Parts: sequence; C-alpha cells; structure tokens
Amino acid sequence: MFRGIGECIHIINKDVRAAIEGRDKAFIQDKAKSQVEYGAKILDLNIGPQKKAGPEVMDWLVKTVQEAVDVPLSLDTTNPEAIEAGLKVCKQQPIINSTNADPARMSVLFPLAAKYDANIITLTLRATGLPVSADARVGILVEDLMPAAEEAGVKMENLYVDPLAMTVNGTQEHAPEVVQATFVIKQMMDPPLHMTCGLSNVSNGAPEDVRKVLNRIYLVMLMGAGMDTAILDPFDDELMQAISIVEKRDDSTPLGKIYLALADACATGEDFDTSMCDVNDPQQAEVAKTYRILTNKLIYAHNYLKL
Repeated sequence: MFRGIGECIHIINKDVRAAIEGRDKAFIQDKAKSQVEYGAKILDLNIGPQKKAGPEVMDWLVKTVQEAVDVPLSLDTTNPEAIEAGLKVCKQQPIINSTNADPARMSVLFPLAAKYDANIITLTLRATGLPVSADARVGILVEDLMPAAEEAGVKMENLYVDPLAMTVNGTQEHAPEVVQATFVIKQMMDPPLHMTCGLSNVSNGAPEDVRKVLNRIYLVMLMGAGMDTAILDPFDDELMQAISIVEKRDDSTPLGKIYLALADACATGEDFDTSMCDVNDPQQAEVAKTYRILTNKLIYAHNYLKL
C-alpha cells in the first residue's frame, strides 16, 4: 500500500511559521486535519534547524497535531535534540527525517531510531556529495547506511531509503537513475526495504503548471518501480487521483490505462512505449512528453509541454 506523506506543515511557509511562532493550535490542527482528509497517511512536521527552541517547538507541535489526527508523524529537523523531544511524545511509530551517510549524523540519529524503535529516512548521500548513477546510490546504502544502522541496532524494516529525487531543471540526468535505484533497492531484500522521496524536488524551478505534471508522472513511474511512500502535496487532486489509479489498478479510463502501462514498464525495467499515448488527448500527450523528460531523452525546457 502506498502512503503519501503530507508536506504542508513546513516552516518555510510563512503562515505555518507564524502559527508555530505564535503557538496557534487551531491553524496547525486545521492544516493537519485537511491533509488527512485529502488522503495523506503520514504527516511531515518540518520545523527547520530550530537550534535553541527546537525541543520545545517539536514537543508542542507533535502534541498539537496528535490532538487533531491519528496518523504517524515524520519528524523533520536538523536538530537531534528536537527529534528526540518529538520521539518521546509520538503515539504511533514515527519517522525520523532524516540521516545521510555522514558518520557524524549517523552516529546520532541511528541510535535514536534504535532507542525509540522509530523508522528513519536514509538518504543515499555522502558528505562528499550525491552521485548520479543508480549503482552508486545503491552502493552508499549497502556500504555505509545499512551497516551503520545494523551496528546501532536499527531494524532493517525501519529503514526508509530515499535515493534523492533532483530537479530536472539543471540536474535532469538524475531522474531516471532514481527510478532505477528504487527498482534495484526494492528487489534487494525480503521483505523489501521501504522506499521514499521528496517528490516535489523533481520539479523545483519549473513553472507551477509544469510542476504538477512532472510530479504526477514521476510518481507513477516511481510507484511502478516500487516506491511505497513519498513526501507530497495531498491537496493536488490530480496527483492523488494518479496514486489511486495505480494502487487500485483502475484501467476504466484511457488515462488510467496509460498510467498503468507506464507503471508496469517501470516495474519491469522496460522502456515505456509512448506511441500508445493519443497525441490528441492533452493528458496523454503530457504523459508521453514528460516521460521523455524524466528518462533524459528530451532536454528539459520550461515550455516542453507546448513543443
């Protein structure tokens, strides 16, 4: 079952920041409830670095959200003390968001995950940088992240591997590698590891209307490859509809048939036949053009949908 992680309680949003600073419970609780109503199964609580007030802020935020909704929470901050404050008051098994393969960060966050039996997002990223290839991403997981997690006592089923989606606006070559890394990692173990990503990263820097198309088609591809969670915008109706189509195998519409064919191609590592898309149908034409962008077969431009 795919579980969307609602991204909308994020301190980068000025209204959310004001609500956190003013301890406005009503605003935060409304934002939490509405995300769940629109289909989010987990909520990400991003408070930023919060170097001084972090523990108090996370404690307040977790308790505030849990008064309104009964879903797991993802604790998103670079402050480990704030993460532990949140872990102490979570009612359901939470997710720590996140560690990478930096030994200093792993040495703090993996023990916390083990202590509280928490899930933890593991980014396939070293301090030396993010590799492009799927093989290198898998290598970071196998050589660095998994051994450190095991040494700290973290259960393998508590790992959520994030192969790090990157924007096609400048780092387009990463897009197909993330799909391939998802496919490979999902096959590695039985039971398989959880896979996740920050979905909107792929469309950063694109026009708003293009962003939604990129996000939607990329998630169909990633779900086909095995991704079972993603941090996303649950208020995007077309995105949530695409998730439902892939999950339910709903081929009752022409677009549904296209989504399933795309997902199935990614599930087998095969190329998607874009010729099956009706170029006279705007939504199917979007799938064909966006697939070429996301597989690095067509150079990205902001107006690619109009070409």
